[in-house]
Amino acid sequence: MKTFSKLLAAAVLATPLVFLLTSQPGNADSTKAVAAKSTDIATLAGGCFWCTESDLEKLPGVISVVSGYAGGDLENPTYRQVSSGKSGHIEVIQVTYDTDVVSYENVLDQFFRHIDPTDSKGSFVDRGPQYRPAIFYHNDEQKQVAIDFMSDIESLGIFKKPLATELIAYTQFWPAEEYHQDYYKKSSLKYKYYRYNSGRDQYLDEIFGENRQEMPMTLRMLIDNKNGSANAKRYQKPSEETIKKALTPLQFYVTQEDGTERPFDNPYWDNKQEGIYVDIVTGEPLFSSTDKYKSGTGWPSFTKPISDKYVVTTTDFKLIYPRTEVRSRIGDSHLGHVFKDGPKPTGLRYCMNSAAMKFIPKSKLAQLGYDEFLPLFNQ
Repeated sequence: MKTFSKLLAAAVLATPLVFLLTSQPGNADSTKAVAAKSTDIATLAGGCFWCTESDLEKLPGVISVVSGYAGGDLENPTYRQVSSGKSGHIEVIQVTYDTDVVSYENVLDQFFRHIDPTDSKGSFVDRGPQYRPAIFYHNDEQKQVAIDFMSDIESLGIFKKPLATELIAYTQFWPAEEYHQDYYKKSSLKYKYYRYNSGRDQYLDEIFGENRQEMPMTLRMLIDNKNGSANAKRYQKPSEETIKKALTPLQFYVTQEDGTERPFDNPYWDNKQEGIYVDIVTGEPLFSSTDKYKSGTGWPSFTKPISDKYVVTTTDFKLIYPRTEVRSRIGDSHLGHVFKDGPKPTGLRYCMNSAAMKFIPKSKLAQLGYDEFLPLFNQ
């Protein structure tokens, strides 16, 4: 944040962020607090606390997020003292969450998907030990969960460098000044300038893909998909409760309630990138860009699936005439319909909903455990 004045001068507009949850600094939202039967606290450092606060508040089950300082010996430090890098403190957030809704690992998963956990010298444009990534564990259980989860993330290999996130025993949290709390709401325009020019989202897009904001694919899901048997990945359908928490209302409506999204108003209808499309719920591989064509319908259309192993069809009588519905085999997600008016070589048109799928670009296939499909693009 030292460079904020310079960044603000750049004045590049960023896309407004939509936040699902809100909180009051230092005091949990009363409705959520009453509803929560059991709560716990996570203390995390991921660079500028304006950004980590806003990102963690998106996670369903989070009751409140407070920006502050931890890790140093100076009592009740000020922002000026911390930003000098001489106080020993790190900018942190303290997250209060409902343990009946999310676990500590869920909180860590959200945290790692919104920071650079590999930079020990700072975070994006903010340099210095006061911006380094860290997890302040409150007890031995949190410490072990963090150790195990970070080990799994390392094995995934999604980040370009080894993790440099420190594990530090929690001692004391000092709330930051009032003007820092919910900064992304109170000073939204300045926050957007800062966020865009910090490079945080550009970095995360590079790691997870440009459509990461619309996709509920968590690190745990990526890890579980990769750690299948020796010859094939395991894809499992989560519980209905888990699915409902992970999906957007539109994704849930399409996949679980057999809905249909609007044509020409979905992310993949005109996507021309090379890659594959997987089930948004399970990660099952469904379709390849090599079989995608411009149908003019406003929905992503394909001549065939990657494999019948993960796609099934059934007769749909929801309209006055029967249609052939397409569903994922393991996830049982409603994907769309198949029609006999497609181009050669199959003559079929698999008309799919973007909301039912996640796109994995060719450049990320090996990294995300889909390397077996790379030969599709060498033909």
